[in-house]
Amino acid sequence: MELTHFNTSGRAKMVDVGDKKDTERYAKACGYIEMKRETLKAITDGKVKKGDVLAVAQVAGIMAAKKTSEIIPMCHNISLTGCDIDFEIDFTSCRIYIISTVRTFGKTGVEMEALTAVSAAGLTIYDMCKAIEKDMIIGDIKLLEKKGGKSGEFIRG
Repeated sequence: MELTHFNTSGRAKMVDVGDKKDTERYAKACGYIEMKRETLKAITDGKVKKGDVLAVAQVAGIMAAKKTSEIIPMCHNISLTGCDIDFEIDFTSCRIYIISTVRTFGKTGVEMEALTAVSAAGLTIYDMCKAIEKDMIIGDIKLLEKKGGKSGEFIRG
């Protein structure tokens, strides 16, 4: 397999996607933040002093997806056609699962945008709740699906 992000001198470069065809692109990623039951209850009961944790985390995730190329050096600036963040509360494991879906019509995929959205949403939850608990764990951030482009479809097994 050829590594595409290196120039002839062996230095990093941004890949030229100018000759690629525009296609519909889609990516879905997920992760979680684990916390104590009391912290999770404070979130779901709306008792966190900084405000509505999940509403703020949702906006943060969407904003991060839009700014991914400013955070990850070799990512292209992509015009997103859609981005959504969903949360699943699991009181058994004391986790909030974060799921992002990102779409575009363009020359390159949106996997990094979906992963960045999950990461930023998790970090925002941590930031808003760190006064209650500092040992929360953000984990298992991964790509679930990707569609479009030359490499085709990926669905995590």
